[in-house]
Order: sequence, then structure tokens, then C-alpha cells
Amino acid sequence: MAAQGFGDPRLAHRAGPPDLRALKRVVAHTGLLQIDSVNVLVRAHFLPVFSRIGPYPQELVERAAYRRPRALFEYWGHEASLLPVAVQPLFRWRMDDAMDHAWGGMRRVAQDRPTLLRDLLADVAAEGPLTASELAARHDAERPKRAGPWWDWSDVKRALEFLFWSGQVTTATRRGFERAYDLPERVLPRKVIDTATPTREDAQRELVRRAAASLGVASARDLRDYYRLPAAAAKDRIAELVDTGELLPVSVEGWRAPAYLHPRARVPRQVRASALLVPFDPLVWERDRTERLFGFRYRIEIYVPAPARVHGYYVLPFLLDEALVARVDLKADRAAGVLRVQGAFGEPDAPPETAERLRAELESMAQWLGLSGIEVVPNGDLAHHL
Repeated sequence: MAAQGFGDPRLAHRAGPPDLRALKRVVAHTGLLQIDSVNVLVRAHFLPVFSRIGPYPQELVERAAYRRPRALFEYWGHEASLLPVAVQPLFRWRMDDAMDHAWGGMRRVAQDRPTLLRDLLADVAAEGPLTASELAARHDAERPKRAGPWWDWSDVKRALEFLFWSGQVTTATRRGFERAYDLPERVLPRKVIDTATPTREDAQRELVRRAAASLGVASARDLRDYYRLPAAAAKDRIAELVDTGELLPVSVEGWRAPAYLHPRARVPRQVRASALLVPFDPLVWERDRTERLFGFRYRIEIYVPAPARVHGYYVLPFLLDEALVARVDLKADRAAGVLRVQGAFGEPDAPPETAERLRAELESMAQWLGLSGIEVVPNGDLAHHL
């Protein structure tokens, strides 16, 4: 909990409104902010900051990611992520491996239409930043076909995403939620561009160190998953860090797998926290770890047909002090100006103050999102109490 930034909750408010330093403090704990396209409540990368420091100007994240001096950049960290610009060299090995490990559609276009990649890169170099929709009008007359509830990517989009994965372009800004691509040397700080590329092994060791610092205590699978490292490489890097004393082998009661403790991990006497956690928060994104730590079985049900959902479409666990005690299905109804609680469910051992403290957190969230009220649907055992 302390490693994830909940050991000293919301200290930013003691010194005035949260600022860029407060944001950087959160990212120092989490290592990254995962990006997701679902916007039923708020974009995923904004909420982990709110969960740790409370209401803050969302513009802080936008400024850090898309304005100079840029503090964050987009790349594949855990999934699509905002990461500190200083770690960009640690992912160059992943960029080099794009032809082997990028998604299949990206690799297919890179293999089958190399001229398209060259033309797109030339356009971005000459005129960037440019979006996929702007470039598609020039290079791909065929519109993507409808497939289920989403549009399939066009070859132009796949090609641009391959260029993104391979580090040849990066995100300069977003228009709406659409990436606008530009050359890294025009986006990233010169100091980052000029940083020597570490060896693959050195970079992966550092990513394991960072994962361990963000997790506190973790299994090998947890450490590997944080930055999605190859299994064999992660195994070797963990063993090397154990040999140098930078990871401490430990056993955790109830865990079948061996665990590793970060040498500087601290254990507060207690954690006092109230936080709603987005499904992509690093405290809960690895569902097996969430169950091991909290006894809380959590599944995201966005892709489950509505009649088969157990708890709802966009369900956030509620952290109360050191336990996950409830889950709520939330929607920001911006047209009506209300935060809709479409379901509220307590865990069997939720303490008596759960509803009161959850209500306070919901009120804080509604205010942060600029919504004037809360509407609770009578669905779930906590709904009446809310």
C-alpha cells in the first residue's frame, strides 16, 4: 500500500491545491498511468491520481503529457501508458523487437506494405503532428469495416501503430482522444533523445527494480507483469537482482509462489485511505494479485453481455484503509449533471462505516468531475445505505 502511494494519503492538500509536484509524486509511486479508451466515467489515466491525492486539475496530466517541458510520454509500458520521459531509453529494446512482438495486425502491415510505412513516416516528418484520420484520407481509400461494437483499424492506423511501437513516431498530443503522431526528436526532451541506449539486460533489470519499488512485495509473475517483460528474461533479471541484494527473497503467508521484497519497502503502522480504484489502477490491475492480497475477486465486465453481468459495466473497487470493502458501478451522466451509482455492493466483511465513507468519496468525485449531484440506483446491498 505504501509502495503504491497510499501510505501518506493526500498530503498535497496540506500545502495548497495539488500541483505538478503532486502529480510527479504519484507517478514516482505507480511508475506509469495506464491509458484506456473507455470514458463512461473519466479516462483511466486521470483516476489513479485522484485516488491518491483527491481532487486535482486534470489539466495537470494533460500538461505533463502533451506540453513542454514534457514530463510524461506515451508508450507500451504495462499496456498503453503514460510514463516518465526519463525512462524512454529503458524501452528501446522493446522498440527494436517490434517486428517480433507487436500485435499481429501491425506486423502484417509492416511486412506486407513497407512502402506505406515509409510514406507515412515521410508525411509525419514533413508535416507532423498528424492523426490517423488525416493520413488515411491520403493513403487508404478503404474505410475500416464494422466488426462488433468497434471499428477495425485501417491499414494506415495499423502502420502508424507499428511505427509507434517501434519508436519511429510518438504521440505529440491528442485531438479528442485520437493520437497525433510526430517524430520523437520533436516531442521528447533533447536530454532524453541524447541518452545512450542501455543494453537490453541493463534496461530490463532497471524495469524490474522499478516494478519492485512500485509493488513493495511481489511474486515473480507480478514483477514481470508490471512492465510486461518476456518471461525468460524476467526470470534471469530477478535472479541477478537477488544475487546483488537488490531483491530480497521472502515468503508470504497464503502465497504458493516465492516472493520478493524491495529492500527499501516500508511498512507503515497503519494505512488510512479512502479511494475508488479504476479497473486499470496498478493496485488492482493484476487480478490474481488482487485476490492474493485482499481476498477480493475482481473481473471487469465491459465485454460481458449486459444480462450476464454480476456487478455492472464499469465497476470500481472501493479501498477503505487496508482492505477492498465494496464495489460500485459508476457512470458520469454529463448531460444530466449527475454521477450515477448504477450498483453498489459490499463485501461480506465490510465494516459498518463503509457506506458513509464511500458516500463521501463519491461526493468528492462528483465535485471533481464537475457534476452537481449523485443518483443512486436501487441495485445492490449498499445502494439503500448510500
